[in-house]
Amino acid sequence: MASTSERRGIPAAAFVKDVHDFLLQYDGNPGTCLTALQEKLQQYKLAEMKLLGQKRDLLAKIPDMRKCLQIVELMMHKKGNQEAMTMDFEVAEGIYAQAEFRDTETVCLWLGANVMLEYKCEEAQELLTRNLDTANKSLKSIVEDLHFLRDQMTITEVTIARVYNWDVHQRRKQRAIRPEAETAVA
Repeated sequence: MASTSERRGIPAAAFVKDVHDFLLQYDGNPGTCLTALQEKLQQYKLAEMKLLGQKRDLLAKIPDMRKCLQIVELMMHKKGNQEAMTMDFEVAEGIYAQAEFRDTETVCLWLGANVMLEYKCEEAQELLTRNLDTANKSLKSIVEDLHFLRDQMTITEVTIARVYNWDVHQRRKQRAIRPEAETAVA
């Protein structure tokens, strides 16, 4: 599988094979490198929060879309039937009313932003089906983005740990060399 440089605007984190070579990008300064990596990790976390919000919104909307589509399909199925059909509908949050109707050709749909339009039942079914398909595709894409993002966060966290451990190891080496140099001078 080829290495991905980014996915939908999310930059890929590079896996660091050699920490010393990687630090050359930061003039050999582990502190500067760690700061940059922490900033990158925070950006990933911010992007994750945004995607999780979008996922939550879609997961709330998709069932409503399915329900609306089922109702329109039921109305189309009952078309031509002379007996009255009774339905409950939500007037406002938590407030419901009952409506009785007979054979109808149209249905009103909320489009958002306080806009409602009247559609023929066939057009409403087509619109709702298309919107539901788009929402499902968006949800799938968001889930894939979240997987990619979590991989990038893991790679970045591993890189932070490797740079930190490399720095600790280098400092221990320096401390071990200093006492030997001091005893050689004395």
